[in-house]
Amino acid sequence: MAYRLGVDVGGTNTDAAILDDQLNVIYTVKAHTTKDVQGGIFNAISKVLAESHVDKSKIGFAMLGTTKSTNAIVERKDLDKVAYLRIGKPASVGIPPYMEWPADLKAAVDEKATIISGGYEYDGRKIAELNRDEVDAFCANLKDKKTSIAIAGTFSPVNPAQELQVAQWIKENLGNDVKITLSHQIGGIGMLERENASILNAALMTIGEQIVTGFESALAELGIKAQTFFSQNDGTLMTGEFTQKYPIFTIGCGPTNSIRGAYHLSGVKNALVLDVGGTTSDIGVLVNSFPRQSSLSAQVGGVETNFRMPDILSIGIGGGTVIHRNDDGFTVGPDSVGYEIVTKSKVFGGEVETASDNAARLNRAFHDQSEQVADISEEWADSVLAAINQTVADSLDQMKLKSGDIPLILTGGGSFLVDDQIKGISKVYRPDHYDAANAVGAALGQVSGDVNRIYSFEGKDKEEVLKKVKSEAISNAINAGADPDSVEIINIEIIPLAYLPGGSAQVRVKAVGSLKLDV
Repeated sequence: MAYRLGVDVGGTNTDAAILDDQLNVIYTVKAHTTKDVQGGIFNAISKVLAESHVDKSKIGFAMLGTTKSTNAIVERKDLDKVAYLRIGKPASVGIPPYMEWPADLKAAVDEKATIISGGYEYDGRKIAELNRDEVDAFCANLKDKKTSIAIAGTFSPVNPAQELQVAQWIKENLGNDVKITLSHQIGGIGMLERENASILNAALMTIGEQIVTGFESALAELGIKAQTFFSQNDGTLMTGEFTQKYPIFTIGCGPTNSIRGAYHLSGVKNALVLDVGGTTSDIGVLVNSFPRQSSLSAQVGGVETNFRMPDILSIGIGGGTVIHRNDDGFTVGPDSVGYEIVTKSKVFGGEVETASDNAARLNRAFHDQSEQVADISEEWADSVLAAINQTVADSLDQMKLKSGDIPLILTGGGSFLVDDQIKGISKVYRPDHYDAANAVGAALGQVSGDVNRIYSFEGKDKEEVLKKVKSEAISNAINAGADPDSVEIINIEIIPLAYLPGGSAQVRVKAVGSLKLDV
């Protein structure tokens, strides 16, 4: 028996779940997120071990989902300085790097940005040759500076050769330990969005190391010897080594874990999922048991990117959402007391009226503390919850792709705010352990490998091209920690591109496999 331990860090709570080797949920707990984050992780794991009585020596896998990368970008804190090199002269000199970046984020990240000769056409043909002297000059300005490096070339997802060559030259100049992000491994085709995603990934390299070492240190302190994995935003897992190399893929993993957990707990493969936390509510869509991916470019910290992200709508409603009284009645949020709910909310003896206080007044939650909210009238609480549920219903409608009623799975500790009957929803599911679905989702853990690239099929055998793409996706999954015997292709998309010649198409392939248990 090899148990799985899943941990998910949210803005208000840190949840932990233990699953057995058949993926049955054994026990779940909630602990309050701490300011240093790691303390909340330690507390949640300690609590789930103490209450479940599971032998910690039998925990074979430990998985973590965290908002640390997202918070670092949003707060402009603890980011690495980035030296950026664009391969695209003379074709791309008209638009400088960092176009439309928020000034404060650029200031936090930008060390040096240079455009050098090179680049490719859409079909992989060279636009210009590389110039080693330009790369050497770029490196000369970085001697003795602690920077991460990002490299992006025009149409490098079609042909990565120049990015790989430039990376090798940089290592020859600055040493093999230099941290380098290559754009063809991060984003899709669009140059500027891929460039942005690569720079952000480079800026998160130290954060990635902290995520991995912090989780592994907490486990070691508790005497847990398990293989560690980390949640990424497509609903699958990656190894610590992969996480340190691609920390940007942890962004958005919280809502994704909830969506995956919702499927596992309910058994419903296709549905809307509403995860109500203490600070926000996230709405996602289950399609064949995996989160629906967004077709739009993802904005991270005010910057357009084009790496994969789940299609999520976030609204400012949660258990800690502040209710503001005024002459016209009240407004709901969008601010929240967050992890301070245990000291500031009325139901816990504080002075701030929150959504949870009104739910407690209607006996939806905190039944043993109802005397703390006796000053709130039932009529008032009814009107507050009605306003919250109207916003929820309107938001759910926005996430539908077709008319008609569809199922809804509720997850998250704040989901007591949501009514059992909602217009446009065929059935509301509240499965067992729904309040810790995010930790369950983190523990589920399959490992994926992706390929997202433009191919020209002119004069080529289409099936032979697809065979090579599938093989690459499978190899990527194995490198990320999947058992080679379990890997299978779960999704193939071929999108014809009419604006490009040569029968070109964007090909997306995803492979998924089970975790490989080291013996």
